[in-house]
Amino acid sequence: MAEKMFKALLFVFAATAFAMAEVARGQRVPCYFVFGDSVFDNGNNNDLNTSAKVNYSPYGIGFTRGPTGRFSDGRNIPDFIAELMRFSDYIPPFTGASPEQAHTGLNYASGAGGILEETSQHLGDRISFKRQIKNHRTMTMTAKVSPEKLKKCLYTIHIGSNDYLNNYFMPAPYITNRKYTYDQYADSLIRHYRSYLKSLYVVGARKVAVFGISKLGCTPRMIASHGGGQGCATEVNKAVVPFNKNLRALVNEFNTNFRDAKFTFVDMYSGQSPLAYAALGFMVTNKSCCTVEPGQELCAANKPVCTFRRRYVYWDNVHSTEATNKVVAKAAFAGLNSFPYSIALLA
Repeated sequence: MAEKMFKALLFVFAATAFAMAEVARGQRVPCYFVFGDSVFDNGNNNDLNTSAKVNYSPYGIGFTRGPTGRFSDGRNIPDFIAELMRFSDYIPPFTGASPEQAHTGLNYASGAGGILEETSQHLGDRISFKRQIKNHRTMTMTAKVSPEKLKKCLYTIHIGSNDYLNNYFMPAPYITNRKYTYDQYADSLIRHYRSYLKSLYVVGARKVAVFGISKLGCTPRMIASHGGGQGCATEVNKAVVPFNKNLRALVNEFNTNFRDAKFTFVDMYSGQSPLAYAALGFMVTNKSCCTVEPGQELCAANKPVCTFRRRYVYWDNVHSTEATNKVVAKAAFAGLNSFPYSIALLA
């Protein structure tokens, strides 16, 4: 098993080196658009009336620009993808952006955002997936970005986690877990997801990387609330399996039935094993690096953080460290956890 893991790691580094050599020739796509939740958000929630915002220290402690609204100690996954795509700068948040910036790309992701409109309503304002797509349509039309250009751009999406964390597994004020089984809920979410992807396709999206949901039951928050504080919450992990299965099938459906569609599914779930973490140098997989007050999930402002951030999988009680984000982004770019295409091949 160890030998297999070692070979897999060699593949990641070799493939990434090759991809980076290719990228060195210049920016690989004319523009890059980002959609999703806090895993991808880079500042869209800063001015919203919401408790889901992180524009304060210690967030951004390892980022040259300090606290920007990224839910991490440093860069997030889209930041690393932008680097691998050889963009001269990170993709700016939609909030405060000018129409001109839509020609090179915008990040529409919003912390607490979900597939369902009701998701995370107890936290305050957030920009749902539906509204993000509406913002994209409005912005690209205002900027007069041509449909042909949009077809050449890269799109990445991470959405759905909050529909479990801040809806299905949160009884009050939600009732979804009393209405749906795991399979029924996944089917409902994917029906919405399909309609939103169709809307993106109509606007011009052709090269799309859709990120699945990770093992939410292994986040410090869910270990505490649903795992008895001892280990991963098995039922939570079990619940997201049909969602990921259906999402991967949805990607295949678009590739088969929609002209010129080049969609890929990024598996965020399968690689989360103790052996894989250990092989990559992660020593702490069940605790936050920053100080999180009891009953909370985000870092307490200006409180101590762990000494070796690189050894931690989680930055706060839900979100990953920059080190984890880097591993995920490079693996997706190289094709180790993406099907049927690597993100490099999308370009």
